[in-house]
Amino acid sequence: MNNQVKALSYSASGEQRKRKPISSAQVWSYIFLAAILVFLMFPVYWIIVTSLHSNADLLQLPPKWFPLNPNFSSYVEILQSSVFLTFYKNTLIVAAGATVLCIFVSIFAGYALSRFKFKGSNFLTLLFLSAQMFPTVTLVIGLYSQYQALNLLNTPYVLILASTSASLPFSIMLMRTFFNGISRELEEAAEIDGASRFKTLFAVIVPLSKPGIMAIAIYTFLIAWDDFLFGLTLVSDISQRTLSPGLSLTYLGEYSANWSGATAAAASATIPLLIVFMFLQRYMVEGLTAGGVKE
Repeated sequence: MNNQVKALSYSASGEQRKRKPISSAQVWSYIFLAAILVFLMFPVYWIIVTSLHSNADLLQLPPKWFPLNPNFSSYVEILQSSVFLTFYKNTLIVAAGATVLCIFVSIFAGYALSRFKFKGSNFLTLLFLSAQMFPTVTLVIGLYSQYQALNLLNTPYVLILASTSASLPFSIMLMRTFFNGISRELEEAAEIDGASRFKTLFAVIVPLSKPGIMAIAIYTFLIAWDDFLFGLTLVSDISQRTLSPGLSLTYLGEYSANWSGATAAAASATIPLLIVFMFLQRYMVEGLTAGGVKE
């Protein structure tokens, strides 16, 4: 009995030692992080609040910070708008097409850079990395000339190719890192069993690289969904426009602006992004962190 009492007293004293009081530095760090969170999330909050007011209410001073009488007419209007639904459909097609194409190309390119050492391979790797150094706006002129020569302007294919080109450098380097971390002995064992190079790649290497592939898919989907510059420059036909350039040209004019409709459309357009972050964020983090470790 005495031993049990002593053990309980020791455990209680140990827990008290573990529970250290929160220092003032920790309190101020929490306050600082909370302030940063409010600063970052306020634009999202204001978009939602604006979408729940009418345009007449938005012109009143002082502004209404809370939607006491929410008005959902803007959401009903955009859901009944064929133009908005067309923008949504085009964006889904472009994002899905760019994601599939980027995964396909990055797997082959990353595997080639990882497994085959040929003359100029290091320069090619450096060339892929250097593509990330240039801002997108400097590449638009060259891409516009090339796509015009190929008669691809005002088509969904031009946005798929443009979004893929913007995502490929990072995707190829990530897949190359993943393939470098996979033991070559697995490929040698598959070759001994009679598997071809392509069968080894898709039956052995690709299944082991699922975290990297998921990271590439999420990254490319977000790049294509948020694209504004390519959609504004390479597509002028309203029936082929995507969400970002389409909404800016539809709801925000030179002499008037439908802020309630624009924010309602923006809030609706972010729903797929929220779904991606809520359910697939851990796959992207896992892919990025696992790709940085070599065996």
